[in-house]
Amino acid sequence: MWCHRLSHLQSKLQNLLRGGVTYWAFQQPSFKSLFPLAIQWHHTASKSLNCSWQQHEDHFGPDGHVTKYDLDWLVRNSYEGQKQKVIQPRILWNAEIYQQAQVPSVDFQSFLETNEGLKNFLQNFLLYGIAFVENVPPTQEHTEKLAERISLIRETIYGRMWYFTSDFSRGDTAYTKLALDRHTDTTYFQEPCGIQVFHCLKHEGTGGRTLLVDGFYAAEQVLQKAPEEFELLTKVPLKHEYIENVGECHNHMIGVGPVLNIYPWNKELYLIRYNNYDRAVINTVPYDVVHRWYTAHRTLTIELRRPENEFWVKLKPGRVLFIDNWRVLHGRESFTGYRQLCGCYLTRDDVLNTARLLGLQA
Repeated sequence: MWCHRLSHLQSKLQNLLRGGVTYWAFQQPSFKSLFPLAIQWHHTASKSLNCSWQQHEDHFGPDGHVTKYDLDWLVRNSYEGQKQKVIQPRILWNAEIYQQAQVPSVDFQSFLETNEGLKNFLQNFLLYGIAFVENVPPTQEHTEKLAERISLIRETIYGRMWYFTSDFSRGDTAYTKLALDRHTDTTYFQEPCGIQVFHCLKHEGTGGRTLLVDGFYAAEQVLQKAPEEFELLTKVPLKHEYIENVGECHNHMIGVGPVLNIYPWNKELYLIRYNNYDRAVINTVPYDVVHRWYTAHRTLTIELRRPENEFWVKLKPGRVLFIDNWRVLHGRESFTGYRQLCGCYLTRDDVLNTARLLGLQA
């Protein structure tokens, strides 16, 4: 409907502009609502009320001004157009949807040496929030080389490349053999890490499967069933905190933000911050809001914990997993024996930059 209205108004404007149109005409409400950027553009020109506008083949032009915006550009960048535009296309999934999609892994050499292999990997990653690379030599050095192919490695309090076993060397439950419930990492950073890389280098024992849950799929279920609770989860700022005093590691990190983060103009979800291990006291809103927030959080948790939403995978040497930490929650089952993992965090901006340079929408 909006496009039809635009075509109608554009036709009227073209008729007016054939003979030139005065500054007054462009101050009318219908034009202001349709082309707000054009009004701003005009304000950079002369303030004289005698300033006239002329139509060229594909754009407007005010006297004495060299900047030009064509009508197609104005349409693409209007508020109404942006309100309907998706920033990043995604395929939301539960375990069945993902398994039926049969998303292919990418070979290590193809990933490193060809743009086609890298593009296929990134396309899968952008759509599903997870992607695998196979046949990677099971060393920290090769894992690092793999990560650097698409991004700068983000150094954190855990180092640049992290390498750990269940030796309790850090004040984090990841350094144990215990089961870990679904969560996103670094919620206690003001900007949580964007991408996480996992490579299991060795496991001599049982258990230890990795759990993956599409947080955006669960959030969509909440939006459909309880939209007022979804909205509340986008508005209440929540504090997450990490305090560590183990050996020579002393850290106190605090990050604040809502569980669900959306773009205000199109309501598109772009980040979920969910970690019950690191969630701190809720003291940012009145008591009555806190009570309603717990109800909404429980609704989301129910969706995240539905068995049909759980995708389990066994990590093994040679198979590297990339996770969108702003979207997909991960966890693990308890395990026995000796287990070595390495990995890192990647800067989200650089991963998306690589994708765009390969022609992908990101």
